[in-house]
Amino acid sequence: MNNELSEERSVKIKFFFSLFICLPLLAQASALEQFKAFVAGTKSARGEFNQRMVKEEGGKMRVSSTANGVFIFARPGKFIWTYQKPYEQVLQADGEKLFIYDKDLNQVTIKTLGNAIGSSPAAILFGSNDLEKNFTLSEGGLREGIEWLQAIPKAKDTSFEKIGIGLKDGVPVAMELRDSFGQISLLTFTKFEKNPSLPANQFHFALPKGADVLQQ
Repeated sequence: MNNELSEERSVKIKFFFSLFICLPLLAQASALEQFKAFVAGTKSARGEFNQRMVKEEGGKMRVSSTANGVFIFARPGKFIWTYQKPYEQVLQADGEKLFIYDKDLNQVTIKTLGNAIGSSPAAILFGSNDLEKNFTLSEGGLREGIEWLQAIPKAKDTSFEKIGIGLKDGVPVAMELRDSFGQISLLTFTKFEKNPSLPANQFHFALPKGADVLQQ
């Protein structure tokens, strides 16, 4: 059981880093137009997410795990991504360091953020505005009322082959992440609030009492 939980935790962290508008846009605006306007006009945001991990078995897609939680971010490189179910885990960055907190284990892993966000899925929400430096962007078409944008990482050392960003009314409402092993991570976003007022210390990580600390 512990091995299964550890594997699930590793998959979520991998998604995260291998794995976050000024005026409303018209409904017929292309995905690229909506995305560029969103990136230019959104300095911070918060909302809720649902994540499903999907695998292909026997020609059919099967949901292997689900999780949900909340997020908050401020560009570039500051975010708090909190898994609430099925267990609590926090991925938090202050612009310089990444803190991964596992509540069940009371363990904190600290990593240098560096350029890790650059070509990862996290760059879509949390990175700088210069996304075309790290991704090749193209239109992905309309599906169920959502305009899709396709992002192909330019870096060869990322484990993700393709990232889809679904946009509606000028904000991301979904993401699809396909890795080199055929696994797909499906994310949906709700209650997406752009440019909320955030306290100055919002992204400061306070080390939990008695937590084991691992430096990487």
